[in-house]
Amino acid sequence: MEIQVVKIEKPTEINFILGQSHFIKTVEDIHEALVNSVPGIKFGVAFCEASGARLVRWSGTDQEMIALAQKNALAIGAGHSFIIFLGAGFYPINILKAVQSVPEVCRIYCATANPTEVLVAITEQGRGILGVIDGGSPLGIEDEAGIAWRKEFLRKIGYKA
Repeated sequence: MEIQVVKIEKPTEINFILGQSHFIKTVEDIHEALVNSVPGIKFGVAFCEASGARLVRWSGTDQEMIALAQKNALAIGAGHSFIIFLGAGFYPINILKAVQSVPEVCRIYCATANPTEVLVAITEQGRGILGVIDGGSPLGIEDEAGIAWRKEFLRKIGYKA
């Protein structure tokens, strides 16, 4: 077995969700879940088919996000994995529960805009995701100033009253 690190390639501000599912209809069901959750959402989704033609299946509402999803799904190349890229101004917090409720979705590895590396195991049979490295390691413990900043930030961006 070999372990490969695959860096997610994307613009800094773009969020994505990486997950595992179990059936070819994942692409269509995720598409429906997203457009039903957030009207006008801009996204691209790609799914690595694990049997049959073994193609990267895809859908979406934004050509740039579709291209990112296709490119990164092919680079990861793990059977039954999927990746969703969200257009600028769209965030995982608004769609994550909808994605998790798709019957084919088995697991979410991450939902982030951080620099991310995917750890992929490669065997004779194929490729599988072992996990992800999402952003950097902590530099310390939050103090009172950090707590105040966090609370102010969440209110500034509209997530707390």
